[in-house]
Amino acid sequence: MGTFRNRRVRSLIGLAAAGAMALSLAACSGNGPTATSAAPSVSAEGTDDGTTLTLWTRAPLEKQAKLLVAAYNAAHKNQVELTVVPNDDYVAKVGAAAGSGSLPDLFAADIVYVPNWVKQGLFQDISANIDGLSYKDAINKGHLAAGTSEGKEYVLPFVLDLSMLFWNKDLFKEAGLDPDKAPATMDEYVAAAKKIQALNKPGVYGTATGLNCGGCLVFTWFPSIWASGDQVMSADGTQSLLNGANAKKVYDDWADMWKSGAVLPSSKDEAGPTWTAGFTSGKVGLMLYPATLLSSTPFDVGVAGIPGVGGGASTFVGGDGIGISKDSTHAAQAWSFLNWMMSEDAQVNVLAKDNDVVSRSDLANNEYSSKDPRLITINEVAGKGDTPVALNFQQAFNAVGSPWVTMVRNQVLNQAGTVDTDNDQITAVLGQQ
Repeated sequence: MGTFRNRRVRSLIGLAAAGAMALSLAACSGNGPTATSAAPSVSAEGTDDGTTLTLWTRAPLEKQAKLLVAAYNAAHKNQVELTVVPNDDYVAKVGAAAGSGSLPDLFAADIVYVPNWVKQGLFQDISANIDGLSYKDAINKGHLAAGTSEGKEYVLPFVLDLSMLFWNKDLFKEAGLDPDKAPATMDEYVAAAKKIQALNKPGVYGTATGLNCGGCLVFTWFPSIWASGDQVMSADGTQSLLNGANAKKVYDDWADMWKSGAVLPSSKDEAGPTWTAGFTSGKVGLMLYPATLLSSTPFDVGVAGIPGVGGGASTFVGGDGIGISKDSTHAAQAWSFLNWMMSEDAQVNVLAKDNDVVSRSDLANNEYSSKDPRLITINEVAGKGDTPVALNFQQAFNAVGSPWVTMVRNQVLNQAGTVDTDNDQITAVLGQQ
C-alpha cells in the first residue's frame, strides 16, 4: 500500500455544527488562566484511596467511555462517575463550567479543541507523569503534540479514531473488481466508484461523502493530500496550503465522480449526522470512513489507508484527548485513572477487545487484532498518521459555512475554478488573532 507519511501536525473530526460553538467557550470563560498549572506530584500509579472522580465525555465516544469506566471501577477503590454529553452541547457545557470553576476532575475533548483549551488553561500540567511512563515513545504522537504547550504536556489520548478507506467486498465482486485489493491511487478510487455505479443497481452508488460537513471533509480528504507528499497548512497553522497541484487533483477527482453520478446524491447537503449511513446500509461501494465503525459495519469490508494522487497512503488521526481539569482537587487520584487507561490492561483487554484502536504503537499487534488483519492495518496506520492543529481550526474548517466548505463546494459542485481565492480566505481565518 505504499508508504505512510508521518508529520507533526494536528486534528479534527468534529461535526460541522460543533465548529460554530467553539466561540462560546471564550465567551463563557473569558481569557482563561494561562496553561501553567503545576504537574501533580504523584507516583507513577497515582493514588487509589476510594475517591469518587467525575469524568465528562461527548456522546460519540459513549461506548468506549462506558467500557473503560466500568473496567476501571471494577478493579479500583476509586470510582469514576461518567457523564455523557450530547455532541452539539459539549463545547458550551465545558465553557460554562470553565467559567464557573466547576469542571469535572477529568474531561475528554475532541482533539481539534485541545490546543485552545490547553492555551486557556483548562487542563493541569501532567508532564512529569507522562514523562515517567516507560512507554511514552509509543503513545500516539499526534494526540500528545496537540496537548503540548511551551514544552509542557496536558493531555493523553482517550479514544483514537482514524479515517480509512473501506470497501464493500460484495459490490466489488459484482463490479468485476478484486475484493481483496484496495485502490492504490486516487485514479483507481475514481475508477472503482464508476464501475460500481455502472452496475445500475437501484439505490446503489459508487461512493459517498459529506459535502456540507467541514469536519467530515478534513477527516477524509486531507489524508489524500498528505499521502501525495504535501502539507495542508504551514507548520504554525496560520497559512493554508490547499491550492497545490495535488490538492487540486483531489478536488477534480471528486468533481468528476459527482458529475458522472457516482456520488450518493444526498452527499451534496450532508452536514455530518448521517454521512456514513449509505455505506453502512450496503448502498455504497467504497468510502473514506471512520475506523471506529468497523465493528458495527454488518458486511464484509476491506480496509486500507487513504490513497494519494500518485500512491502512498495516510490517515487523519482524530478522536479525543483527555486530561485533568484545572478545577480538580483530586489530581493524584485522577492520574490513577489516566495511568491505568494507558496500560496494556485497558488498551488491549478493553479497547482492542472491542475492536477499537489502541493509543500505543507497541500494542498494535495484540491477541485481538491478530485475529483480524484489518485491525492490524488500522493500528499500524494510527502510529503513522497526521493530526493537524491550528488555533483557528474550527473557524477555518469545521464551522458551518467555513471557507474550507466553500472551497470544496465551489470546486466539486460548481467547478468554479476559485481554488486560489478560496485558499486565501482559509489563510485569512487561520491567521486571525
